[in-house]
Amino acid sequence: MCPLATRIRRRRRIIEGVNDPMRDYPLLAGLAGPAPLHDMDAEQLEVLAGEMRRAIIDTVSSTGGHLGSSLGTVELSIALHAELESPRDRILWDVGHQGYGHKLLTGRLGDFATLRQYEGMSGFLRREESEHDVMGAGHASTSISYAVGLAEAMRVTGRRDRRIVSVIGDGAMTGGMAYEAMNHAGHLGSPITVVLNDNGMSISQNVGAVAGALQKARLDPMLTRVRTEIERGLGRIPGMHDLGSSLSNATKALFVPGQLFEALGFAYIGPIDGHDIRAIRRALQRTADSDRPVLLHVHTDKGRGYGPAEEDGEAMHGSGPFAVESGRAARPAAPGPPSYTEVFGTALVREAEADPRVVGITAAMLKGTGMNHMLGRFPERTYDVGIAEQHGVVFAGGLAIAGYRPVCAIYSTFLQRAFDPIVHDIALQGLPVVFAIDRGGLVGDDGPTHHGVFDIAYLRPIPGMVLMAPMDEAELVHMLRTALAIDSPSAIRYPRGAGTGVALPARPEVLEVGRGEVIAEGSRVALVGYGYGVQVALDAAGIVSEALGVRPTVVNARFAKPLDVELLEDLARTHEVVVTIEDHVLDGGFGSAVREAIGGMDSHLVHVGIPDRFIQHGRRELLLAEAGVTPAAAAQAALAATGAHLAH
Repeated sequence: MCPLATRIRRRRRIIEGVNDPMRDYPLLAGLAGPAPLHDMDAEQLEVLAGEMRRAIIDTVSSTGGHLGSSLGTVELSIALHAELESPRDRILWDVGHQGYGHKLLTGRLGDFATLRQYEGMSGFLRREESEHDVMGAGHASTSISYAVGLAEAMRVTGRRDRRIVSVIGDGAMTGGMAYEAMNHAGHLGSPITVVLNDNGMSISQNVGAVAGALQKARLDPMLTRVRTEIERGLGRIPGMHDLGSSLSNATKALFVPGQLFEALGFAYIGPIDGHDIRAIRRALQRTADSDRPVLLHVHTDKGRGYGPAEEDGEAMHGSGPFAVESGRAARPAAPGPPSYTEVFGTALVREAEADPRVVGITAAMLKGTGMNHMLGRFPERTYDVGIAEQHGVVFAGGLAIAGYRPVCAIYSTFLQRAFDPIVHDIALQGLPVVFAIDRGGLVGDDGPTHHGVFDIAYLRPIPGMVLMAPMDEAELVHMLRTALAIDSPSAIRYPRGAGTGVALPARPEVLEVGRGEVIAEGSRVALVGYGYGVQVALDAAGIVSEALGVRPTVVNARFAKPLDVELLEDLARTHEVVVTIEDHVLDGGFGSAVREAIGGMDSHLVHVGIPDRFIQHGRRELLLAEAGVTPAAAAQAALAATGAHLAH
């Protein structure tokens, strides 16, 4: 048994489940894997679908998770596993939002109660978790590329005994990488099947021309019926086979949104009811012996079978724990400070009210980034580009060239996908684009695919880039004003979750670029925090003061580039130890920048941050403790460098 499976089972033993699997899901509980599905009749498979829905709803209501998309793919998951032979046949689930049914059918019901819990089952797909998880997932639009690579490996080795099926949502099909892969598959003639799971949404409503074409097919299935009848009629006319083939292709262009896919070299089948297990199985049988790529277009309903998720697919895309009866949060959040995301969203609206050049851009995350506030106030100056971060960044560059002040609000983990455009199309051109980097640091239950712990390292080497991070939500407001005043690219990173509760400024100020702030004067030890690290430094200061008998100096660095080298050199001259604190990987991060700047001086430098490994999923406070980014850990590091120790 692999170490990951051992940890999950250990975690399962300490979680009290409220359901008895054999009692509540008897058919599902009897599956050790998907093989028995091949011998089940249609009635049994329908019963199984009902049990899977109940298991998903019961579990996610307790753990939180991606509810709507997985409810929508229950029948699709059953059909795939009933028709294919996983893991010999390769089923690749794009992103993994839609993969809970796949997990249940591959023998993981017993561990499902640990979903997204610390040391429990991942909310996404993980190769370490099951042999049925062919690829790890978390970012969209990658599954077709994996499929083409697997198919090419089969061709080279001469294997013909495996089928390769990629399941990709229509939201992920707004990402350009999917079309790059399809273009290559068409060129190679890769014998893969791409199942386009079309529910009209990614997280919120999809955008773009392709989404519009798919919507046309969803809303008017008569188009497909007309095409089918024309093809059947031509096939019955003697001597019309060749003409029928030509006319068939012509009718596809007239009646079906598959024209684009056909142009890329794919055979197009659909659209098919994604909740009709028999129809999906028949379609998969049609693709079994294909020697070219096939796109199977299935239409599903996000949140299928659970009223609250059907009514509000966006709210229940990624849900926290909720009451099953109502769909409302099980533990309503107590009144408290607004989140950094909300503060950013409202601050951006205020900046846009004062400056008509300000525009907002996001990549399929209007609500998640707070850009929904901008959309509500200035819809004509707000752009959702879909899951297309690269395009969004270059699009911002075009607006900047035309004199606008674009603000790109993108999660740290997703901004990684746009690194080349940031370098080549923004920084090299010296364009004043602001990157509002939400979810900087460890994000919690979504785990390593979503932790935003690399952005300082990948942005800091870029010439002309200004990097800043606020110590609290008030400083975020000032930093947005500052970034919009800079005539070069800049980035502000801030964490997920609530702010510290400080009052927001009535009038935002432009901060002096590259200048830090001494919050508390002290001696011997200097605690230098960056962003969230400042709050850790403030809390660690009390521990250090009690142990040493003197107060340490606490500094809010504010900027990772340019650094306040003058302040840092002064700290190094006047303190025994300088401790940098950040919620980012140590390699290439803020602490690395400080060492590069003053590493030759006499003061002892100590760095607190994320270690050189991927941090798994779980509550954020647990992950910070595991990574050693806590007040106690920072204080211990400082004291150890002075030769003192914490009292136990």
